[in-house]
Amino acid sequence: MIDASAPNGWQDVLRVIELMRELNSSSPTRRQQAVLRRPEDVPVPAELLVGAVLAESDPHVAGALRWALARAGGEGVAALAAAARSEQVDIRRRAVLAIAEMPESPGAIVVLADALGDPDAVVRGRAALALGRQGVAAAVPTLVGMVVEGRNDVDAAEVLGTLSREPECGARIATALADELAVPTADPETRIRLTQALVELEGMTAQEMLRHLVNDQDRVVALVASALVGVLDERTEDGD
Repeated sequence: MIDASAPNGWQDVLRVIELMRELNSSSPTRRQQAVLRRPEDVPVPAELLVGAVLAESDPHVAGALRWALARAGGEGVAALAAAARSEQVDIRRRAVLAIAEMPESPGAIVVLADALGDPDAVVRGRAALALGRQGVAAAVPTLVGMVVEGRNDVDAAEVLGTLSREPECGARIATALADELAVPTADPETRIRLTQALVELEGMTAQEMLRHLVNDQDRVVALVASALVGVLDERTEDGD
């Protein structure tokens, strides 16, 4: 680890040793401070941060570690890519979450796209949200599935709205939501989430679908659609 940090002298060696000791502390506060209080001119080895990210269970410490790793310029993506294929689901979740916070790093999009096929729903969801925010249309099926299943459905709907700004992708999303709304076995809660997702979309197709749902046989769905149509009308008036 010290060799990988390419130290310029013994002072750098001692700093890496100190950081390793702090990151292995039993105190979450000390582990968090280990990265937050590092001087900006003192680089932290990406390999060390990756190992710490993958092992950290405390959410606050993990957030600080991912922040520090993102500042390292994406040098840890290769190591995280290997972890994203781990047999341990917790490792895959942490790896994909870390990559999701530096999607513009070389190789990150490829790793996230592969994660869309992960058997774990949390891994797929984190990858889809990150990809969608980068305008990658391949995330659409997973994002729609998140709305259907109620997993981070609000975030997923917002990202679908962003993707819908591209007309071709917007039509694809509207069709996918319409198909889910038409599923005979869809429960009312699912149809409400799908209805709410429509208001996030750009384009006339989604608006027409929403207005059609005002007359839905399910009274609650119809009421939700009616309220959202009112929101759309207010947006139109404000735009005028």
